[in-house]
Amino acid sequence: MASGRGYGSLNKHVALAHGLNPGIATTAKAAKFRKEERQPLLLSSTEPLNDTYDKGIIPRPDLRTSPDSMIVHLPGPLESGGAVDIKPLYGDSTGDSIYNPILNRELEHPTSNLDTMIHLLKGNVGTGILAMPDAFKNAGLVVGTVGTLLLGVICTHCMHMLVKCSHELCQRTQVPALGFSEVCETAFKTGPPNVRKYSKAVRIIINIFLCITQLGFCCVYFVFVAANLEEVMKHFFGLKLTVHYYLLMLLFPMILLNWVKNLKYLTPVSLFAAVITVTGLGITFFYMLQGLPRTSTVKAFAGWKHLPLYFGTAIYAFEGIGVVLPLENNMKNPQDFGGWTGVLNTGMVIVAALYTSVGFFGYLKYGERVLGSITLNLPPNDILAQSVRLMMALAIFLSYGLQFYVPMNIIWPLVRPYLQSERAQMFGDYLIRTCLVVFTFALAAMIPNLGAVISLVGAVSSSTLALIFPPIIEIITFWHKGFGKHNWILWKDIFIMIFGLLGFIFGSYVSILNIVHSETDLDT
Repeated sequence: MASGRGYGSLNKHVALAHGLNPGIATTAKAAKFRKEERQPLLLSSTEPLNDTYDKGIIPRPDLRTSPDSMIVHLPGPLESGGAVDIKPLYGDSTGDSIYNPILNRELEHPTSNLDTMIHLLKGNVGTGILAMPDAFKNAGLVVGTVGTLLLGVICTHCMHMLVKCSHELCQRTQVPALGFSEVCETAFKTGPPNVRKYSKAVRIIINIFLCITQLGFCCVYFVFVAANLEEVMKHFFGLKLTVHYYLLMLLFPMILLNWVKNLKYLTPVSLFAAVITVTGLGITFFYMLQGLPRTSTVKAFAGWKHLPLYFGTAIYAFEGIGVVLPLENNMKNPQDFGGWTGVLNTGMVIVAALYTSVGFFGYLKYGERVLGSITLNLPPNDILAQSVRLMMALAIFLSYGLQFYVPMNIIWPLVRPYLQSERAQMFGDYLIRTCLVVFTFALAAMIPNLGAVISLVGAVSSSTLALIFPPIIEIITFWHKGFGKHNWILWKDIFIMIFGLLGFIFGSYVSILNIVHSETDLDT
């Protein structure tokens, strides 16, 4: 890939060839996109497909301003209501070779690498980590360890695939940035002729799955926080209120938290949530690591009968692909997101290590007695142990805003064109945020034991978004360039799709069983 300096020089020569002042040409081109705040995106690469991005430093505009003080919106058709302006040009065309998306985007509140890392960790480490010991019980110590690490590698690779395709399609269509659904739509629209007619449908499908997944997580968060507060208050203060009262107590603070519009301002909240999550997990490890038995006391492989239970829980726990593009697109230095030591790999290594460690030691410590949430196995009369519940409840509460970010940025651009004045847009934004929070509260209040239902939604949506669609997008995006020697990329993508389909089937099977048989909530 050409460096930012090379692209700048090429833009200068093209401008001179047309009799234009280079500075004026660049300014005029950038002004085209100044009407809306765009998400940043890297240039695509014409190199063979892999998981690394060009780390060359590309000069960014010194000033990032936006006419509105809104959170970064998903760009393109979701905001404008129109179709993506597709140009039938590919990587070897003149248009593709000179277009620099970075010169055509401005951000009022770009996030640093640390900010992005914090958001990435909080977007992936949620209630699912507390269910990993139970997942290991259904897989066995050896199979659970290997399977969790393997699943982490596959999910991270799919995230890289999505970002790689976004870069390629962004350059191909000459737009500054693309969201998840737009990446899928544009891939189909510029792909083989026989799939182009499905471009609108796949965009809608992706948006539906994103909303279902993220709002489903929000419902789980509501129930998780309320249930843990109920237990703590009952144990220490003797209050015997139902979970509905705690849900109602959480509603107003949750609304206020989600009135925060800029991802940049969520960083301190996410940082604090990350700190107390680490503290809570640290205390949990303190109890788990005491008096560990020999590994021979637990099963290395629990048997094929219980493996679907492990698979469904792990797939649900690892899903975080919905926040990848918004985070990468909102970075001050997006070139640091990819690469072997980039933000994404670093964050996902931490996530995989946490999930594997909690699952391994939790199952080894409590064996077949391990419950759906590892906090339920901690000593009930120990204040330090019970404080873990309060810490995790607070951490999940503060993480609600990040999960809420994705559906809000899908729904708001659909409503925004109908609100003409700036005042109407401001009140409309607050109203939609409030209504969505109330909606998740209502679902949680109607079905307080929501874990089984949301596990079904998460298993279906997570497997589809994280493991099935990214390989499809990659195949269609690079169909004209080939798939490497012996079509190894194609075979790799087919394997991942089959793996995701198995996760879809097994996760759905497990969740349906939980609903039908009214089993204990897994807190996932």
